[in-house]
Amino acid sequence: MRTSLILGILALAGCATLEPQMLARLGADPVVSGGSYDSGGGLSVAVDLREQQGRVMVCGVWAQSHQQSVLTMGKAVDVMGSGSVYLDDAALVRGLVFMREVPPAVDYAGLEAGCVVTERAWQAAYAERAPVIRLPRQVVHVEGDDFGHFVVTFTQTGPGAGAPRPAR
Repeated sequence: MRTSLILGILALAGCATLEPQMLARLGADPVVSGGSYDSGGGLSVAVDLREQQGRVMVCGVWAQSHQQSVLTMGKAVDVMGSGSVYLDDAALVRGLVFMREVPPAVDYAGLEAGCVVTERAWQAAYAERAPVIRLPRQVVHVEGDDFGHFVVTFTQTGPGAGAPRPAR
């Protein structure tokens, strides 16, 4: 009984969502990726790495397109929650909900981003390496009946939030 309780607590602790530990501006050349929904619209994610007290800090923002299907409204948080940032084939962080949402932009450099400090020790060579953003393909909406189903899928295709709204 005691062992089950301890294992349950540890499992819940492992599922805790990341909250931004601090805010910082993205550098001049963040890595940008994202994806699109097969019903239209999509997401863009911009990430930057830096050193913070001898550790790797991941900073990022995300944007979603202004025009998208009503079926994908509110699904971006689920997609971001399943995303990760890798460096050298190892995950730095899993779950990207700590990042700040921003409007779609042509360039995400200089935007204020949510950041988390990872457990990985910083190495000077990391300043020259580009992290990899991974957003797994996933079904975000299903509806149907005995006559058929309609499924909406998110697929990583590159920046998918589109252009900013034109100034009026």
